[in-house]
Amino acid sequence: MPHPRIGTCSWNYPSWEGLVYRQGQQPGPALLREYATRFDCVEIDRWFWSLGRSGKAGLPSPSDAAAYREAVGDGFRFAVKAPNALTLTHEYTRRKDDPLVANPHFLGRSLLGEFLDRIEAMHDVLGPILFQFEYLNRKKVPSRAAFLDQVAAFARELPPGFTYGVEVRNPPWVDAEHLTLLKDVGLIPVLISGYWMPPLEELFERHRKQLLGFDTIVLRLMGEDRGKIEETTGKVWNRIVEPHDAELGAVAGILVSISRAGRTPFLFVNNHYEGCAPLTITRLLDRLEAEIGAENPA
Repeated sequence: MPHPRIGTCSWNYPSWEGLVYRQGQQPGPALLREYATRFDCVEIDRWFWSLGRSGKAGLPSPSDAAAYREAVGDGFRFAVKAPNALTLTHEYTRRKDDPLVANPHFLGRSLLGEFLDRIEAMHDVLGPILFQFEYLNRKKVPSRAAFLDQVAAFARELPPGFTYGVEVRNPPWVDAEHLTLLKDVGLIPVLISGYWMPPLEELFERHRKQLLGFDTIVLRLMGEDRGKIEETTGKVWNRIVEPHDAELGAVAGILVSISRAGRTPFLFVNNHYEGCAPLTITRLLDRLEAEIGAENPA
């Protein structure tokens, strides 16, 4: 049975001292090196924030990628959020009534190629590369069918040798048609808790057969109200402030189901989910142990 890979969304949080890091550790690769002694994967999101209002796309430094690779062992895996310059249909606006300006890099194959070249040093420890799409209204895409057509055309020309995942944030879009298209073009599903998406347990049970047909599935626990939890914690991420006990139990069951089907699940936890991603993982691992124990009583 494949082992679920469970990690956090990013790792550079001073408030994790005493939980993940020894006191006095300096930010940078040293933190990642210590993180990798506790967890076997992490999601990199710092390279996602790439598209400026000028339309220019920022890309990672190859030296950063090399430093990250050097900090972890061969069994570690990075999930990398692809630059939003690839997934935003339009540039960011300052005000809601500003006119939309099309993003010239949207699903751009040359930009993706340059991005992959810049993180080449990490290739042997790369897990899924995640394409995260924002909520898309009809001003940004005329229809879901048009969006899926664009994604399919893009997917068919993706460089081989990588695992690519797709996350959408339009709640009705994660259905049998969506999953069929992903499977047909060699993409994997990325399912999230939060951002008004349906509960993970509901999605998994509704589409269990299709989901278990993918070699890899990514789950992301994001949380609902970022502003509220940031106010509660003061952005000090060292305690649970909004427990999701019932959902963690359901997620443990999902991970066991995926693993027992011979598939590899990745799960990434954001601090905004409960207030402290490492403590959420501890709570989840307790439920995983209980779930496995219930299926295999002594």
